[in-house]
Amino acid sequence: MNQNRIVLLAKKPGLTSFSSLFTVKHAFKTSKVGHTGTLDSFAAGLLVVCVGSLTRLAGRITEFGKTYRAVIKFGEETDTLECTGNVVRTALLPTEAQLAAAVKKYTGKIMQQPPTFSAIHIDGKRSSDLARSGKSAEIPFRQVEVFSSEIQEIMFAGTSDSDSENDKKRVLACCIEFSVSKGTYIRSLARDIAIECGSAGHLVGLLRTKVGNFCLEDAAGFSDLEEFNIENAFIAAEKTRRIEQVSIENKKNNIRIKTEPDESERELENQCVKKSVPMTKELASLCGFGSLVLAEGKNVLFENGAKLHSDMFTTSPFEIKEKNAAVFTLSGDFKGLLEKNEKGYFTYSFVVH
Repeated sequence: MNQNRIVLLAKKPGLTSFSSLFTVKHAFKTSKVGHTGTLDSFAAGLLVVCVGSLTRLAGRITEFGKTYRAVIKFGEETDTLECTGNVVRTALLPTEAQLAAAVKKYTGKIMQQPPTFSAIHIDGKRSSDLARSGKSAEIPFRQVEVFSSEIQEIMFAGTSDSDSENDKKRVLACCIEFSVSKGTYIRSLARDIAIECGSAGHLVGLLRTKVGNFCLEDAAGFSDLEEFNIENAFIAAEKTRRIEQVSIENKKNNIRIKTEPDESERELENQCVKKSVPMTKELASLCGFGSLVLAEGKNVLFENGAKLHSDMFTTSPFEIKEKNAAVFTLSGDFKGLLEKNEKGYFTYSFVVH
């Protein structure tokens, strides 16, 4: 089977994005695998995984907007802005009205400061590495866009008859669906919404449901995910904290645990293969690319990087509105990707031989 494929994978909470790729590597018996956007270990949801030559597409698919469901716990802010971090600030819980107003304020184009614990580079070093070494790094604000936000579930602090009326009106946690632009940190959104409420907050659960036109429901392993809600997010967060603690202890003691794939992991590998797709015109459209077809006898010229001319293709490249164009043979085989330069002319991005 052609290994140049795209796999949609449902990542479980408690695993890093990197370790989640082992399933795909085993399934296709290759190390040439890459995903299009990291999910933190506590988070779950959609990873768009590129295999073989299609790993070169990963950087372009990260340009897409994404949709998440996030569970925010109020009253405590952690250094990592999620459940595995240490509490650095506490505050009163917000009211439902304060929460609704804050979510509304943080919808649209906003200025956002990414988390200190992030992959952003400061003077050539990852911000998270600087933070773990005790060095402070000021990360500049940048503009992002929250296309839409919807509060889907609320858990109040008071749940029993003995709780005060005031507690019954205070929000302990909520689940919000966010649709956001590239580069938006949901952890920062949780922090900023909590501050706007006059409270403190951090994420205890995160589920990525869409990357561009790719949907979690189509991913291998989707049926194995727990229903995403506030209660299950708290349970998963506690499991993730325990896993992190064990991992830290194992690293200290130089303990490596090697396990063989069990039946469920082998089934997931089979799903990855069955649900994987090669690059087609339809997939190119999902990726936000245009499509061009090489004219008869032009395959070798294209493979050798010959100067691009309109007569190399069955239709004019000038008809393509997208920034990138996937190139196919007459029989439908994917041959490479073109990208427009500053003058609007297509140039080679890469060629598949």
